[in-house]
Amino acid sequence: MACSTTKPIVASLFVLLFSAVVNAEMVWIDTRSAVEHFFDNIQGDARIAHQDIVEEVSRLYPDKNTEIGLYCVRGVRAGKAMEALNSAGYLNVFNAGSIDDARAERGLEGK
Repeated sequence: MACSTTKPIVASLFVLLFSAVVNAEMVWIDTRSAVEHFFDNIQGDARIAHQDIVEEVSRLYPDKNTEIGLYCVRGVRAGKAMEALNSAGYLNVFNAGSIDDARAERGLEGK
C-alpha cells in the first residue's frame, strides 16, 4: 500500500523539478570593462571580464548546462568569452552581441 501513495509524490516531485529546469532563466553576463559597465549596464546582470570568464563562471554557475547570454560593446569580447566557455564544456552559451542587442533580445529599453 505504501507504494501506491509514493508514486504520486514521486511524480509530483519530477514535474516540479522538470518545470524548474525548463523555466530557468538565462544568466546574462556583461563582458565589458568595469568602467564601461559603470556608465551603462543592465540591472541585475553579472559583469565578468572576458579574460576571467571561465574561472568566474565555473565558480558561480558550475552546471555546464546553464544557459548563458553574453554581451559587450560589439560582440567581440563576448565571442571570445563564448569560445572559452565552450572549450571549458559549457553547452548553452549565446553571444548576444552588443549591450543594445542584449536589451533588444530581452525586450528591455535603453539606458
